[in-house]
Amino acid sequence: MKILILCTGNSCRSQMAHGFLESFDKRMEVFSAGTEPAARVNPMAVDVMKKAGIDISGHKPALVDQYLNETWDYVITVCDKANETCPVFPGKVRNRLHMGFEDPSEFKASYVEVLNEFYRIRNEIRDEFYKLYEKN
Repeated sequence: MKILILCTGNSCRSQMAHGFLESFDKRMEVFSAGTEPAARVNPMAVDVMKKAGIDISGHKPALVDQYLNETWDYVITVCDKANETCPVFPGKVRNRLHMGFEDPSEFKASYVEVLNEFYRIRNEIRDEFYKLYEKN
């Protein structure tokens, strides 16, 4: 199964979903990209995933354009902005889904509260993507 997870910055939610899907089944081909990719993966996303036993420290944000002509079993947007601006894929896309999650990097509070928000969103992503994985 070949899956593309799409977000705006490709620095947080899509990277966490990417890491979880790969951890569920090593046979899946999982990629993530952004419509406006950030310079690097969010360090808090890396930290909370590491606490879940998943290393995404080697991931790099990528521009979605490089994946447009490929064939996908799933293209999944994980933020509303990416869903609204999702480009047309000339390649074949069998399933197009939107699974919107709040952006923990936009949460403004104390360090501990922001960290807790990252954990909350990480857990939501894990749970929702595991449900999707179980269906397939």
